[in-house]
Amino acid sequence: MNQSIKTKKILTLAEIYQQYPDQWVLIVEPELNEDLEVIQGLVIATSPDREGLYDQLHLSQEKSFAIEYTGSTENDAVALLL
Repeated sequence: MNQSIKTKKILTLAEIYQQYPDQWVLIVEPELNEDLEVIQGLVIATSPDREGLYDQLHLSQEKSFAIEYTGSTENDAVALLL
């Protein structure tokens, strides 16, 4: 089930992984490190599948965003930054 998030609290990446396990998460205005990895940001939507999250990209309202998957992947390297 896709979920829009109503909270306005900025979370660290560790907190995002803890609060939204095995989910695709849409993070607006993420803070990035020098390797362009998310440090923290505001989660505005989650989905158990990638396509479901893509359907919610309009929620970013043209702000910068990142997409992270909080589950395990084959190569543990999944991120989309625009």
